Amino acid sequence: MTVEYLSDDQIAQYGRFAGEPSAHELEAFFRLDAVAIEQAAAKRRPHNRLGWAVQWGTVRMLGTFLSAPAEVPPGVAEFVGEQLGIEDPSCLKLYPERLPTQHEHAREIRKLLKIRDFDEGDLALREYIAGRVWVSNEGPRALFDRAVTWLLRNRVLLPGLTPLAYLVAEVRRGELALIYSVVEAPVEPEFRRGLLELLDVPDGAQTSVLERWRKGPRDVSGRGQKAALERARDIHGVKSGELDLWRVPPVKLAELARYGMSAHAPTLRRLAEPRRTATVLATIRHLEGSSVDDALTLFDVLMATKLLARAEREENKAKLKGLPKLRKAAAKVASAVSVLLDVPIESDGGEDDEEPVPLSVAQAWERIEQLVTREELAKAIVELGELLPEGTDEDADTAWRKQLLERYATVRPFTSLLAEVIPWGATQAGTLIVEALRELPKVQARRKPGPEHIDASLLDGTWRRLVLGNPLLAVNGYIDKYAWTFCVLEALHTALKRRDVYAKGADNWGDPRARLLSGPGWQVNRPRVLTALELSGSADEHLGELEVLLDEMYAHVAEGLPRNAAVDIVDGKIRLDRLEAEPEPAGFKPVHDAVQAMLPRIDYPELLLEVHARTGMFDPFEHIGGKVARPQDLDLTLTALLVSKSTNIGMEPVIKPGEKALTRSRLTAADWGYWNFAGMSAASGLLVAQQSDIDLAGDWGGGHVASADGMRFNVPLRSIYTRPNRKYFTGRGATWLNVVSDRVMGLGGIVMPGTLRDSLGILDAMFNLDGPVRPEIVITDTGSYIDLVFGLFAICGYQFSPRIADISDARLWRLDMTKDYGPLQPVSRQRVQVERIHQNWEDMLRVAGSLQTGKVRAYDLLRMMTSGDRKTGLGDAFAHYGRIFKTLHLLQFIDSEAYRRMIGVQLNIGEGRHALGRNIFFGRLGELRHAYREGMEDQLGALGMALNAVVWWNTLYMDAAVKELEAGGLTISQEIRSRLSPLVHEHINFHGRYPIVRSHGDGSLRPLRDPAASEE
Repeated sequence: MTVEYLSDDQIAQYGRFAGEPSAHELEAFFRLDAVAIEQAAAKRRPHNRLGWAVQWGTVRMLGTFLSAPAEVPPGVAEFVGEQLGIEDPSCLKLYPERLPTQHEHAREIRKLLKIRDFDEGDLALREYIAGRVWVSNEGPRALFDRAVTWLLRNRVLLPGLTPLAYLVAEVRRGELALIYSVVEAPVEPEFRRGLLELLDVPDGAQTSVLERWRKGPRDVSGRGQKAALERARDIHGVKSGELDLWRVPPVKLAELARYGMSAHAPTLRRLAEPRRTATVLATIRHLEGSSVDDALTLFDVLMATKLLARAEREENKAKLKGLPKLRKAAAKVASAVSVLLDVPIESDGGEDDEEPVPLSVAQAWERIEQLVTREELAKAIVELGELLPEGTDEDADTAWRKQLLERYATVRPFTSLLAEVIPWGATQAGTLIVEALRELPKVQARRKPGPEHIDASLLDGTWRRLVLGNPLLAVNGYIDKYAWTFCVLEALHTALKRRDVYAKGADNWGDPRARLLSGPGWQVNRPRVLTALELSGSADEHLGELEVLLDEMYAHVAEGLPRNAAVDIVDGKIRLDRLEAEPEPAGFKPVHDAVQAMLPRIDYPELLLEVHARTGMFDPFEHIGGKVARPQDLDLTLTALLVSKSTNIGMEPVIKPGEKALTRSRLTAADWGYWNFAGMSAASGLLVAQQSDIDLAGDWGGGHVASADGMRFNVPLRSIYTRPNRKYFTGRGATWLNVVSDRVMGLGGIVMPGTLRDSLGILDAMFNLDGPVRPEIVITDTGSYIDLVFGLFAICGYQFSPRIADISDARLWRLDMTKDYGPLQPVSRQRVQVERIHQNWEDMLRVAGSLQTGKVRAYDLLRMMTSGDRKTGLGDAFAHYGRIFKTLHLLQFIDSEAYRRMIGVQLNIGEGRHALGRNIFFGRLGELRHAYREGMEDQLGALGMALNAVVWWNTLYMDAAVKELEAGGLTISQEIRSRLSPLVHEHINFHGRYPIVRSHGDGSLRPLRDPAASEE
């Protein structure tokens, strides 16, 4: 029973060859050294020499000796025989005739390679697995693979499959029990009773306290904000954060919390001690941070969409409403004034007048009243006074901020909670704001607060007038506390976004500076970071190399500019001709149509099952509770779940009451137990890796180019993780920012609220990729084209290549202002201030290392380093650093048509993949029906996995179709193959009754259709 947690591939490949070894594996394990050749040559017969050498390589690669030559791939025997001068490697079949000879050879090889029996390595292996259990969240399958790798690396013979599987499961169970005990150890009996009471349903309630706390806020209103802060206050009231759990790695607490956040309260109650207490405690510790994040996310949404933006919208509406009235009044006043300006000054009529006599008031009124009556003019002046700002010193924000004050009732109920509940922290720039927030409830409680009760240094021009200049209050020396409240809240909102104010211990709204590598941790990681990113610890050396590179690029482009008919420089601006569509290569259309017509017709669930049968796509899904036994036909259940989630049709159409694997209860249990974001990411990464084994994929690229773009989804539910945008959403929505390789495979993605600027999330997406190959070039659309982003991408080892919609306003930067770059001189007059890079170089390296090791998010850093249009010192250094690479990009963009085409082609791949995604995600109007980020990530992760499965299947069968056409005598060039796209889907049925059956399981490819046959 113990081996049931292993996949079929793990069982089949254990201690055996899984097909022919690759060229790399042959060289690594079967290339004989001098001693091995000498030992093998000492054997008398050819088959013994060959057998000894094959066993020598086999035990190094597989960790065991093989008894049957039939188990050795022919390529191995041929590779080894060539080294020994054996012309007929088939003689290996004679090797098993004498068993004592094999045993003798095994003893020689073990002594030569210093290979130990399993018993000698048993204890060390147990210690290794125990360590992995403590520092990772790997399931039993991954631990089994690590155990095999450890045995091979340490030259220990593999035991039987069952003993090793039992050992891994046993050690894992024991270590998990120990972890539960360590977590539970500091819990006093009274505290434990309080924790377990959270699993009970209070009188009059429908759910337990824990289940209620696990549901984050959704109501974007003052009432919802108050409830979110009360939730955070109640969770912190448990005081689980005061327990000392330093002995437990954070990854294990997170694993326990993940289970506690998913399991129903009755399930948690049934857990045995100490696991039950440990799970509930870890869950509450997780909720302490997430509840603060939820409350501040709601505050951000409330301020941005319901208060600040709405007040501005209302003021704009009022302005538009009064615009006709303003025009009429202004026209009347203008006509009156024009009389005074346009009519010449009258003289007194004398012949000798040298100076004209001024027009009298009576005469002026006489002329004015010919155009507009005195009553109409007086009325127009009154109307202008009503419609225009009072006085000349008001700025553009005054009017809408006045509108904001009418919403005081929205914020008054939660301001005291906001000040008390959140564990505020601040930089020097944010300290005054936090102090003002904490004093705000006292100011609000006063009936008539005065200027002495506030810190006037927070007041800018507009707020100073509104807070101190209210004519009904200022005359008595009072302030407007409504205006002061919104002044503090607006300052807090701005400071939060740039992280001058943050919440201690929070994740999304915490302090990114505190997460940067520093002290001993940075000193340990510094050499590795510099090596991995190929950076120099010296800014002088690094900038010197960049100066040479930039100078050479300038010279190259300037030299070729006269011959570049697409580019012209006029009046200090670059003009670049529009890139016309590239013509199709000769013979492309017939090949494209034939390949598409040959693809087998298939139902969507059958496609997913076949992909799993060929790749083991569902194998990475581990049970959330760590159970080792997998139910029978789990692949059918997971296929049904993938169909329901990726098509957005819900579970009903895939439920089959008569089939055990597809009953409602089985699907619900698997959805809760097996389906998780980590499993989907691992499955997508598996498909990305295995696509590289298909020949046709190599014609599309090497996987080193990727694009990042957002796919927009309406979210018709109330959610704090959505934002409005009339261009993309009918109401509110979210963006799935996903990364796509040049092989058309999705490499990962993140969910962002609304349509936040993609540049704030692209780098985070790049550091959370599913595939094994890291792209080198990252392509985006114009929206991410900012200097700071160029700098962050460059220092992290990526070439950032955004498409440029309008290059006429582009500026080129240089390091040496004395160089003459000929025709590029008019557009390259800006100097990169390298001294700022020098001053911040060590901190820039720390940022790169922290991003590389996952200590901090790029999104938070970008927010931290920018403040509106201003940048911090570190942000300014990154901006100047980025200008070097932006200039290199611009120079390459104008110089190389191939570079521009590569960018366009890759962005088209992303758009085509999104179109396929829309076809798959057709249910429920293509809307996301999850209010929480986790639910959105779960469903969009399923869509990403499904897209990769479709692309992988299409790649496999398109490759077969191309090879069949070539076998029939048709010559297909690499240029044609590179233009074929695996995003076709007319042959796939995404709609219907969804039969989930294994219809093709013999391992062969489905028969291709005849392209010449007429369609029925």
